[in-house]
Amino acid sequence: MRTAGSAVKAVVRYRRPGPECWDAVVTAACEETRHSWDAARALAQAGPAVSAHADRIARALDERRGRGDELACALAGLGDLRALPALRRLARDGHFPTHRMHVRVLAALPAAELLPAMRAVLRQDPPKYHASTSVLELLAQWGPASAPALPEVLPYLDGPYAYDALRVLGRTGPAAAGAADRLAGFATGRAPQARRHHPRLAAWAHWRATGDPALALAVCGAAVGSGSASHGLPFLADLGPLAAAHADTVRALVESPGAWTRVAAAHAYWRITGDPEPAVPVLLAEVDPEWTGLPALPRREAVRHLGEIGAPAAAAAPLLRRILAAEERLSHPYDSVRILADEAYVRTLTEALARIGASADGGPAAAPMPAPAPSPGLRRGVLVRWLGPRGARTR
Repeated sequence: MRTAGSAVKAVVRYRRPGPECWDAVVTAACEETRHSWDAARALAQAGPAVSAHADRIARALDERRGRGDELACALAGLGDLRALPALRRLARDGHFPTHRMHVRVLAALPAAELLPAMRAVLRQDPPKYHASTSVLELLAQWGPASAPALPEVLPYLDGPYAYDALRVLGRTGPAAAGAADRLAGFATGRAPQARRHHPRLAAWAHWRATGDPALALAVCGAAVGSGSASHGLPFLADLGPLAAAHADTVRALVESPGAWTRVAAAHAYWRITGDPEPAVPVLLAEVDPEWTGLPALPRREAVRHLGEIGAPAAAAAPLLRRILAAEERLSHPYDSVRILADEAYVRTLTEALARIGASADGGPAAAPMPAPAPSPGLRRGVLVRWLGPRGARTR
């Protein structure tokens, strides 16, 4: 029988620990033992690996206040609604889970059930930094389901949380159309709160909210052509064929000396043109079986983009299978998020292989996502009103 300490080390280090390891971790987390702290941190990341223990975790959550955030995250990772009362209590008491990795776990719960508590967190005065940024991240993950929280999100445009709020508005989509003028202000740099990292995101959010791509094309296209390429390329990729006028500029950046720019340009070029030939070799060159999880290089992004391309990226399949078969998890992240980080990578690898295989076997071909339909009533010339005379500076 494994000791709790060795079991925790096993589940954190290895991708496929035996069920007896998770049994020992659950016991240590749910009972008062000297390994409860480490076990609870691992359990919060476990997801379906502890589905057989859901009832026991729920009982422990009801009986104990200590380790409540980790136990609630463990149930949330199972999609278990019994996590909701504890999460509401944690939000009310100012102890809502604040790590962005854990927020991704909570996003699996029904937005309608948890949204009232999240709106209350955003109404705190003064806002609490980590709680607010975590809730904004959760709303962005929920996307259109976050629309009822927009009255609480909009005031965050006026302070240091503006970037997170812009992301929520973009992910929410047409429900945020009422904020179009404010988004345009950030996109053009004319809003008093606008900073240098706001315009591309705000312009993209404006397109997602209104369906009108003109502002996003102008702002993100200017960024790509001005040397700040990596900041505009992901948004041009999302615009897809609408950004065809920038295809040549994007194609030239595929040979950039910077890895992030190369990967973003390869992806954007494929999304814009549908031509995988220049993109696949660049993306494949960034896939590294020795990657430890360090975020300095776009390894996971390259894998995800290869999966999106599908069958034309079939040359990547053997390498992706080799990486997926590795026994040990990514070694770089802290133990408190190491399982989550590795599971995210495993999920990216698995989905990429499935899409490459499905396309190669005659399944649906990968293709860029459709653009939102323009909102009614948009008029020619509005871009001039936003950006000013031709040649006006966008920052």
